[in-house]
Amino acid sequence: MESPPLVPASPAHPPSASSRLLKVIAVAGPSRLGWLDALRGIAALVVVFDHSSYTFMTEFRRELMPQFNTSRYGIMVFFLVSGYIIPASLERRGCVRTFWIGRIFRVYPLWAAVVTVLLALNLLGIAEVRDFGQQSAATVAVAHATMLQELLGTPSLLLVLWTLSYEMAFYLLVVALFTTRLHQQSAAVAVVLAVLAAVSVTAGVALPSSALSGLVGTGPLITFASIAMGAALCCASAGSPVLRGFGGALGGVTALVLVSFNSTVPLWESLVILAVMFFGTAVHRAENGQSTWRCAAGAAVIVVACAVGSAYRYGDGDHFTRRGWIVAFLLAVLTFGAGLASRRRRIPRMLTVLGTISYSVYLVHPVLLAVIDSTVGRRRQDSLALEVAFFTVLLPLCLLTHRYIEAPSQAYGRRLAHRVQPP
Repeated sequence: MESPPLVPASPAHPPSASSRLLKVIAVAGPSRLGWLDALRGIAALVVVFDHSSYTFMTEFRRELMPQFNTSRYGIMVFFLVSGYIIPASLERRGCVRTFWIGRIFRVYPLWAAVVTVLLALNLLGIAEVRDFGQQSAATVAVAHATMLQELLGTPSLLLVLWTLSYEMAFYLLVVALFTTRLHQQSAAVAVVLAVLAAVSVTAGVALPSSALSGLVGTGPLITFASIAMGAALCCASAGSPVLRGFGGALGGVTALVLVSFNSTVPLWESLVILAVMFFGTAVHRAENGQSTWRCAAGAAVIVVACAVGSAYRYGDGDHFTRRGWIVAFLLAVLTFGAGLASRRRRIPRMLTVLGTISYSVYLVHPVLLAVIDSTVGRRRQDSLALEVAFFTVLLPLCLLTHRYIEAPSQAYGRRLAHRVQPP
């Protein structure tokens, strides 16, 4: 049931800009799982602050990052939420085909719109894109189309897209476990991945960035991975149980190999990211009676211990401060726990709205920052007023992108999934 309009429309006076914005807010929320929306909203705001602080709060950022890595905090909260909800979405449908339709229409339309706008702004000279070295435009395009570009030796057009590569790898692994009927073993999978992370860093396994691309070549790897991913999606969505199992296994193996041997982050952190997502799934299973809270708690202890131990063992470096990472990781887990504890309480509407538009916030803010950096430039001194002004411009814009890009594409995806849902 739709909420009544917040501002009554008057035939004599066209609605103002503020009333139209309030109507968009009413459409955007609230959500059934308000606590998850709240977590997504908080994570999105923290990630935006992390990136915008380069432009508006450089001095404050320099002092904060060694103590608290805001970027890692935000993405770990996102990964915990994804782990909680994504496998449940697949199992609720019971159909891989409709799961992929839902994911594609949830993720790709806004992604395509943002990338298109960024490329257009680059042609106009008011935003810069990253240098792709010797890679051809076709190679870069194919890598990005798979959303695995960060695991295929191709720099992301937008820095934030690297996390979507891990999301896509997680989708492939979730489908693999579902089609092979191992999906109930979420806690065990989380523990195995976390232990492997700890073992790898203890043994001193340190692969170079994009190691597999360096071995076989970026172009051949992208070609193989895109073909494997396409075959995996088609087979896993087929009617034959044998084909479904083969497709799921092919996608899962592809994802696991890429995460393990071709990541741009250390091997231990790649494995921790996957462990965190499967830990989120284990919590969901305990919450819904598919597993026990004792099992989820045991997985939590092992995942947290292995993650913290791995980061501590990895040490400090030019681009990694273990204190900042560990504090961020622990606070992300505590934030998820606080959200879980408040799941039956009333969640402030503003937080659920922020969560509903969090994907827009996540993808749109780097484009806005790219324009500011290319035109006005970064501030040499901190300016809290400009930081606040940036959020003031960003959030209404994201409400609109959600209303006119995300929401319609998701609605179409649901209709399409309903049509192809097996009887």
